[in-house]
Amino acid sequence: MTDATYWDTRYAESTAVWSGDVNVALRDEVSDLTPGTALDLGCGEGGDAIWLAAQGWRVTATDISAVALAKAAAHAARAGVSVDFQCHDLGSSFPAGTFDLVSAQFLYPRGEVPRERILLAAAAAVAPGGILLIEGHQDFGPFAEQHHAHGDISFPEPDEVIAGLRLGEGEWQVLRAAKHDRLQNGPDGQPAHRTDSTVKVRRLPG
Repeated sequence: MTDATYWDTRYAESTAVWSGDVNVALRDEVSDLTPGTALDLGCGEGGDAIWLAAQGWRVTATDISAVALAKAAAHAARAGVSVDFQCHDLGSSFPAGTFDLVSAQFLYPRGEVPRERILLAAAAAVAPGGILLIEGHQDFGPFAEQHHAHGDISFPEPDEVIAGLRLGEGEWQVLRAAKHDRLQNGPDGQPAHRTDSTVKVRRLPG
């Protein structure tokens, strides 16, 4: 089963896979930025992209699943915002241009393309003065049993993520590289603690 087929099937199985709310880390890290152009990688059903557009960002959002993108476009229309939704397998194609904000929220490809390679492309898409924001997991939290079959997924430390970006010396500023606790409802609907991490870097202007 291809990555696209897996995600199309998953998104087709239920009305909503995700909550539709903006990721808390994105909201907290972006709220004080001046809106410009934004790229949302792995946008799913569009919660982050729609929130960004509502804040005044000009948003391009991409996902591997055409089913997810159709749902996201419908949600954006209902919210009265404009988002450029594009279908990409980020291992083989990537949205053109550079952006003031590139966001990768819990982006874990299931295919053969390493996550690090996609994040390198994400860094290359950041405009001078722009922000790359990467949110990741540090453990499976309440979903450990559910993800047992995917035990080969690794959760790199923030410093490892930064090392993998191969940021040029004197070209970037690390604004945040930290782990943090997050309360998340588990598969049984009960809240549970999970450790996530935030990497936020800025490409220096000029």
